[in-house]
Amino acid sequence: MLESLTTEARLPASEMLDALGALELVELINSEDARVAAAVGEQAVAIAEAIDVISARLADGGRLIYFGAGTSGRLGVLDAAECPPTFNADPKQVIGLIAGGLTALTTAVEGAEDNPKMGEADLRSVNLSANDAVVGIATSGRTPYVLGGLEYACEVGAFRVGLACNRDAELTTRCNVNIIPVVGPEVLSGSTRMKAGTATKMVLNMISTGVMIRLGKTFGNLMVDLRATNSKLAARATRIVGIATALSEKEASELLQNCNGEVKTAILTYHAGVSPDGARQLLMHHNGHLQRALKSSAQPNGASNNVGG
Repeated sequence: MLESLTTEARLPASEMLDALGALELVELINSEDARVAAAVGEQAVAIAEAIDVISARLADGGRLIYFGAGTSGRLGVLDAAECPPTFNADPKQVIGLIAGGLTALTTAVEGAEDNPKMGEADLRSVNLSANDAVVGIATSGRTPYVLGGLEYACEVGAFRVGLACNRDAELTTRCNVNIIPVVGPEVLSGSTRMKAGTATKMVLNMISTGVMIRLGKTFGNLMVDLRATNSKLAARATRIVGIATALSEKEASELLQNCNGEVKTAILTYHAGVSPDGARQLLMHHNGHLQRALKSSAQPNGASNNVGG
């Protein structure tokens, strides 16, 4: 069965891999990595469809749940973990599950990926509902843990996205949308943490970022919903307010402090000429979309309808 998978095939250019020098190794891996972006690009329509549906689900109170085994599971957990600090998303809004539990993030858990019931059990443990969207991640497209989880998600009525790197992947029969970037054989045969892992990371970046943009977590290309949990992010928040208002660093910092560190509130307070509480009410009325809130305001400070965008 494995011999039929593209990701398990041998790459002719690397058949003498152990005879190459360090520079030759680097150049070969780099040349193969260059193929990944094109493979992901071929899946643009499917990725966009996933973003549209998932963002609608989240806007209605649903959740995005990634699940997978091994590298696939780790990448899903990573993407989920980055949503709260980057977009100030509720930690319960985007969830990452990995076969074998959190221990499997750093240590292989024998047999975890081979049990379809574990995929179902993990989704049950987070109370999967018909309001949610799941992304089953399996490079091979046939991982039992993922297949079992997708079957349960189908029973529940959740929206299902399949992410694999092999054509005719088995998981496609269980999903509403399938994203299949075919990156070809790995330089190190079967080591799907390489090109397949890179493709997976790129797709997950697109999905989570696209969804959060649709939910109003950005202003133009600025991360206005970031959570300033460290000095770097605090400095970034001040810089963003300065960019969006043309205020000096000192003025932007003071404005941000007056708005309890809330970047969106600070920008809207300045441009709409309202109090921080007034800005919060406007944002609430527009479901957190700063651009929409600005367009509905009188904008006495001369902000255009496309400030930041």
